[in-house]
Amino acid sequence: MKKALIALAVLGLTGGAAVAQSSVTLFGIVDANLRYTKSSGQTLKQLGTDGLNSSRLGVRGTEDLGGGLKAGFWLEAALNPDTGTADANRFWGRRASVSLMGDFGEVRLGRGKTSTRLHIDDFDPYSTTGLGDVSKVYSVLGSGSDTLNRADNQVQYFTPGNLGGFYGSVDVAAGEGAVGKKAIGGRVGYKNGPIHVSAALENTTGAGNDKYKQTSIGGSYDFGFVKPSVNFSENKFRAAKQTIYTFAATVPLGQGQILASYTDSKANSAAELISGVGDAKLLAVGYVYNVSKRTALYTTASQIKNNGLGRFAVAGSPTVANGAKSSGLDVGVRHSF
Repeated sequence: MKKALIALAVLGLTGGAAVAQSSVTLFGIVDANLRYTKSSGQTLKQLGTDGLNSSRLGVRGTEDLGGGLKAGFWLEAALNPDTGTADANRFWGRRASVSLMGDFGEVRLGRGKTSTRLHIDDFDPYSTTGLGDVSKVYSVLGSGSDTLNRADNQVQYFTPGNLGGFYGSVDVAAGEGAVGKKAIGGRVGYKNGPIHVSAALENTTGAGNDKYKQTSIGGSYDFGFVKPSVNFSENKFRAAKQTIYTFAATVPLGQGQILASYTDSKANSAAELISGVGDAKLLAVGYVYNVSKRTALYTTASQIKNNGLGRFAVAGSPTVANGAKSSGLDVGVRHSF
């Protein structure tokens, strides 16, 4: 009798085997900085956010269904630590998905990053965040595309992680009658030891039912004392075209690392005439000091030099006039949990 009571008590505390094989995790990042930006005769001093990583609050979990099959969910919201607010239009705007995972890989349904954005994140040392964000000189060329970063109504497939370094993904987004949301894309890559190469393609149905196409190819090699990377992207919509080259390096230095990148973004004449998109060059350099595994101090300086009708701007910049520069400097702290 005593043993039976002990067994029942243990069962009550654990909730049974099903609970023991499940997990739910609360996680997040808080990133805030002092930021100074200027452009076109204007300056702006502010308490900025997302200088090193995007501030976020999320909850994720998995359940073991048996036979190697798992179910999972991921809900992630953007935060603004400077004001204590969240995105009023999309509370779970960063990611909202449910998945089935197994030896076959992962099938994911919901909102999340596209294959091309995941590719660009990997070869930008700033992971498309903060003053060094390389996506600041990318354009949808007047297509109305809403999939340059994330897509709604996605069905995604990711290959399993036991393919000897090879990996891939495919994503399809239902437009549901909205311009610039219907998309299909994919990615293939190889990552093993110090080497990483990848290629990605995304096609979005834009204005007039024409296709906005984004193609990216990149690679990196970690020598230990430096990790150089290069990426090429081409964006096309009708006759408008934009070609973007990024050369970057990450250099470990004690408990921290130096981040540096140079991006040359060029638009053809059709892009200027039709979309008002000009040429731009982005230079960024920064330093990250890891106080611990969860906390880092950082600083970044960057400048976008526009030409022609170019009006690209660094994060938090005042309004940029045609062909003007946009530059910024920040010092901040990032804490993850």
